[in-house]
Amino acid sequence: MTGTGPIRILLADDQPLLRMGFRLILEGEDDLSVVGEASDGGEAVGQVRDLAPDVVLMDVRMPVLDGIEATRAITASGAHAKVIILTTFDLDEYAFAGLQAGASAFLLKDVAPAELISAVRVVASGDAVVAPRVTRRLLEEYVRGNGAGNGAGTGGAGGMPGAWAPSGSGDAAGPGSPAGARPAKDPLLEDLTAREAEMLGAMAEGLSNAEIAHRYFLSEATVKTHVRRILSKLHLRDRVQAVVYAYETGLVVPSNPDY
Repeated sequence: MTGTGPIRILLADDQPLLRMGFRLILEGEDDLSVVGEASDGGEAVGQVRDLAPDVVLMDVRMPVLDGIEATRAITASGAHAKVIILTTFDLDEYAFAGLQAGASAFLLKDVAPAELISAVRVVASGDAVVAPRVTRRLLEEYVRGNGAGNGAGTGGAGGMPGAWAPSGSGDAAGPGSPAGARPAKDPLLEDLTAREAEMLGAMAEGLSNAEIAHRYFLSEATVKTHVRRILSKLHLRDRVQAVVYAYETGLVVPSNPDY
């Protein structure tokens, strides 16, 4: 639950049967409440404004306004709602575009009920390991295909097989990047302290707060403070966006070409 009651969810999909199925699953939980449904992206943007949901389950391909543009509009509006992109295929360019647009995670449409419920709770909390294994595969695939640093850094899983390159190193792109790909260092990184840079690296590996605390001999409360400061300094919405940022700026690079 949120501080004032159940997690408020908006379902945005042009398939009524899919919305019905998700509603039945989610409303079986005491701490989850479906507050509205939208059949296209434009309607979803309007309902976010009118209903103030905590989480939006957003289909990618919808009429009027697709899920990517709807996510971008919701993010730009300053709404507190967090978006989970729904897609049919795990290695989907639309899902990657959704993360770039500000989505906090993505799920396959055939997700198991328990995983759907868990994902909604995780995204609503904003304080957990950034994303399931499939998001790691997505990032690995598209960063390898397009070259690190091509995007405008805007989540990952435990045990993400990326190589953390400290921002001060001379080879931020790392050996896993395409030849000649050496993205320019983002000036915003200069605002991070040495400890915060370490925390960002650990977040990019997909470590939870507890795992980061154990690695650096800190309390979880201290780690949470560092995470909040990092997100604020880099103008990022959540941990997922921090992982995307780390990949796109070349701070983390795919370490297994055959992954």
